[in-house]
Amino acid sequence: MPGEADDLDAKALVDHVRNFAKTVYHPAGTCRMGKGEDAVVDPRLRVRGVSRLRVADVSIMPRIVSGNTNAAAVMIGERCADFVLGRTA
Repeated sequence: MPGEADDLDAKALVDHVRNFAKTVYHPAGTCRMGKGEDAVVDPRLRVRGVSRLRVADVSIMPRIVSGNTNAAAVMIGERCADFVLGRTA
């Protein structure tokens, strides 16, 4: 633990998180997709403000699926390929 003080400074907490936090699950929802200005990617998976860059993984999903994320990741990748190749309207 970073310490027993009631008022730990931010640096101690940040250092603790960086040294000990990890995920053993499949993170999702870290790169929000949507139409609003607060979305990182648009519905065609293009990163806002960065030309010619798309995100094609489960980070665009708003929530993690209840099963393994593999099938969802494959579907997102195939959909992105369709966008890149111009196979969708």
